[in-house]
Amino acid sequence: MAENKSYFFCGIGGSGMLPLAMIVAARGATVSGSDRSRDQGRSPEKFAWLEEQGIRFFPQDGSGPSAGQTLVASAAVEDSVPDVAAANALGLPRMTRADLNAALFNAAEQAIGIGGTSGKSTVTGMTGWILESDGRKPTVMNGAVMRNFANDAMPFASALVGDAGTYVSEVDESDGSIALYQPDIAVVTNISLDHKSLAELHQLFGDFAAKARVAVINADDAESAPLRSGANVLSFGFGDDAAIRGSDFEALPDGCRFMVHAEGTAYKANLRMPGRHNASNALAAIAAAHAAGIPVAQAVEALADFAGLARRYEVLGRANDITVIDDFAHNPDKVAATLAAVAELPGRALLFFQPHGYGPLRQMGKELAASFADGMRDADKLYVSDPVYFGGTVDRSIGSEALVAAIVADGADAAHLTTRAECGAAMLDEAKPGDRILILGARDDTLTEFGHELLSRIAGSP
Repeated sequence: MAENKSYFFCGIGGSGMLPLAMIVAARGATVSGSDRSRDQGRSPEKFAWLEEQGIRFFPQDGSGPSAGQTLVASAAVEDSVPDVAAANALGLPRMTRADLNAALFNAAEQAIGIGGTSGKSTVTGMTGWILESDGRKPTVMNGAVMRNFANDAMPFASALVGDAGTYVSEVDESDGSIALYQPDIAVVTNISLDHKSLAELHQLFGDFAAKARVAVINADDAESAPLRSGANVLSFGFGDDAAIRGSDFEALPDGCRFMVHAEGTAYKANLRMPGRHNASNALAAIAAAHAAGIPVAQAVEALADFAGLARRYEVLGRANDITVIDDFAHNPDKVAATLAAVAELPGRALLFFQPHGYGPLRQMGKELAASFADGMRDADKLYVSDPVYFGGTVDRSIGSEALVAAIVADGADAAHLTTRAECGAAMLDEAKPGDRILILGARDDTLTEFGHELLSRIAGSP
């Protein structure tokens, strides 16, 4: 549907925008855009690569949009932003990222939507890799770089451009846009508090699952239990009643292994990703692939070669026997899963966390504090900087100091330092051989850069 169209992406470097821009460009559309991060000199290598792909950039000052284009911008982008104001003045049609992605998704003969509070990017990557290994040539729209598809020519592979008939996509519940999608196969990884109330989430995910030919539902997740009553359900999990069932989980220094049981047969599974939560993600992907007609044995075999995603417990490197790990954990469920994976192996953890805004702290600060306090071991230490803040009139009355106070009150070792630099310096002063340093936070390329900076300083120390 993108052929011969022209799109202007406002915020084209974003984790959801970049892969979508690459998909429509590969299908014949003309793509240009702007990004505030580029104007500020952040992540220059990413924008240089996008320009090499033929995407034309403009400053985010209103000079970019032109007649005949469709503006693609987040629903949260205000009309006062210069590019939006210019597009409105030209009378250009406007689509959100979800509008455009859903149109591509709904046009596919086999559309596999991956939803859930946590794990959906990983399950999307796993499912795409299984289908690709089977020769299906899927198009995959993800919110994170998939290492199996990344190479020197395609370093920012958060999309895989394949046939239009098979479309695998992460779908988002935080803005309600999950309602736009008409899945053939709907996956719900889990349901927990994040951007919306649990009542709202139950409604959104319930409607999403009910529309599908097959709904793949987590049998281990209590909040997903109401979704399992449908006749179209294929369940997964470690519980005895799951149709695609895991057992005998074992943590390994470089991943994990477990058994997969389906239709009376058991298969040995090996993952290059640590944590029981990733074994659960693998079961979800195996179930989705099975619903798409791929034998369980073949899916299990493919996942042994799945290399994971950027910023999903990604080991950036080791120096002086100190390991630096980059991870996407930013809500209570993701933090709990990451800390559980940390606890499966010996060694102290030094954790850095930057809340992704003041709003999320108000929404889930209590639950975040509980996840940190419950998941941290006695020797672990947490350093929290001030939340991400890009300006504006957001209420900043509740900040990181309140989060840290709640964590400390629950018995864990945490400190609030204003900036990333202060947190980094404190972690480097504290770090000893055998420690793991984890960089935690939402989608932000500069967090990975921060992790590499710490690793470089560790390597350069005597």
